[in-house]
Amino acid sequence: MALARTTETIGMGGAPAALEARGITRSLPLGKERIDILHGLSFRIARGEFVALIGPSGSGKSTVLGIIAGLDSPTGGQVLVDGIDITRMSEGQLAAIRNQKIGMIFQAFNLIPTLTARENVEVPLYVGKHEGSPSARAKEVLELVGLGHRLDHRPTQLSGGEQQRVAIARALATRPAIVIADEPTGNLDAKNSANVLNLIRELRARTGTTFIIATHDPTVAAAAERVIRLYDGRVVGDGTPEEVGITEAAAAEGAELRTQPDGVAVAPLPDGVRR
Repeated sequence: MALARTTETIGMGGAPAALEARGITRSLPLGKERIDILHGLSFRIARGEFVALIGPSGSGKSTVLGIIAGLDSPTGGQVLVDGIDITRMSEGQLAAIRNQKIGMIFQAFNLIPTLTARENVEVPLYVGKHEGSPSARAKEVLELVGLGHRLDHRPTQLSGGEQQRVAIARALATRPAIVIADEPTGNLDAKNSANVLNLIRELRARTGTTFIIATHDPTVAAAAERVIRLYDGRVVGDGTPEEVGITEAAAAEGAELRTQPDGVAVAPLPDGVRR
């Protein structure tokens, strides 16, 4: 399927943003009324960025992830992935976008238990058109994540950290424009969590892939180079971890929230920094 790229998101150097959200809204019916979940979210993520979406339960993180991954549709606004407007695509077109442009990493790994590590990574390569041998590409990305010696092991023969590495390799297999990770360290202990975050930073540097992780944990968000803070379906902070109030100390202690006059709880910002 030919994927048409819009020219509106082309910036300097002729390269489109990896992801762009423009005024995204989402509402759901409740009886005769509607509940607003997202309130006009806008942000732009350049190619090669490592970005964390952080917010408490109910902040809209999961809804945002579903929309930017093409699993849900916004009520209003636009979503562009690698310069392609996916907002009003059919399910068939969205499936092609997910296969070609988007890699997904899940908290629970979502590996197929009867398949080996290599076979799990091969799965997305048998959908759509991809260059080269699926087996060779799976071996390449598994070696990239440090599991070249575990190619023929099934998930039950791997540790939790190793299973998440297989999931990361699977997400990278199709050479996507963006990799979206939903609480990727949620099922891991502190040591394996740190290892996975370090691996993501290394893979971003080596492959130039854009990584977007969703988390409620300031420690995880502090590992990213940019943090977008969500609260009540709104962006309430966007910048480096320090600029949105997530310093190493704040991450270790848990960011202290303060309540604004309008009732929105946000993390304190350094002096002179505006949201």
